[in-house]
Amino acid sequence: MPRNLKITLAYDGTAYVGWQRQASGVSIQGLVEEALARIDGAPVTVHGAGRTDAGVHAIGQVASARVSTRLAAPTLRRALNSMLPPDIRVAAVEDGAPGFHARYDAIGKTYEYWIWQGEVQPPFVRAWSWHIPRHLDVAAMDAAARAIEGTHDFTVFQSRRGSVKKAVRTITTARVRAVEPPYETAADPRRSWPSEPGGRGWLVVTVEANGFLRHMVRAIVGTLVEVGDGRREAGSMAALVDARDRIASGPTAPAHGLLLVRVAYPPPAGEAP
Repeated sequence: MPRNLKITLAYDGTAYVGWQRQASGVSIQGLVEEALARIDGAPVTVHGAGRTDAGVHAIGQVASARVSTRLAAPTLRRALNSMLPPDIRVAAVEDGAPGFHARYDAIGKTYEYWIWQGEVQPPFVRAWSWHIPRHLDVAAMDAAARAIEGTHDFTVFQSRRGSVKKAVRTITTARVRAVEPPYETAADPRRSWPSEPGGRGWLVVTVEANGFLRHMVRAIVGTLVEVGDGRREAGSMAALVDARDRIASGPTAPAHGLLLVRVAYPPPAGEAP
């Protein structure tokens, strides 16, 4: 009987056309399928929980795949990491339930969008954050983000190339906060980065929902930055969502600031949520 794997992955999306296989270009899905096929001795199809776009990163992407190999899960993880490029890492391999599907069984996803505000951006974060060389009103952005929580038709934040006809989603959390860089040791060279007058550093936009439309988080972030710049009132967000007109909202933020953090699934039968 084939096994149904649940695979948790992290990746730097800079070099890839996105998660999904494309007619041309290198995808994360394609590389994982190639590695599993080498292990299994036959073609393997991998299903991802989210189809992250070109340049988007992940620390909590989840995939499912049916395989025949009897290798133990820890051995499979080591084998996959030995075959994948260093900017794609398998964090965990588990034996999932027979019917588990990474995409269709997901009940929620959490994304973060990272912004570096300040005149000079550290060069070592340029591929993982949007550089905005000015001060943003974080309190106004957070108020605007909270206003879109709840169940709504989010057509206003859907890419005009999106093909989804039903745009109703439930955002459980939308927040904007200023955070200190993730220093871990006193020797971290980032500690010596000079401060700037008027504020500088990380802003993080966190959005958790039961599902997302194409470019939805990036459109939300582009709109929130307009609020932070004073070009849009924080109190206008509810009316903006009701308008259901993509042209009325802000620009789509660059892909490289976006990070898929977590995918949520129902608890196994018999376990409390």
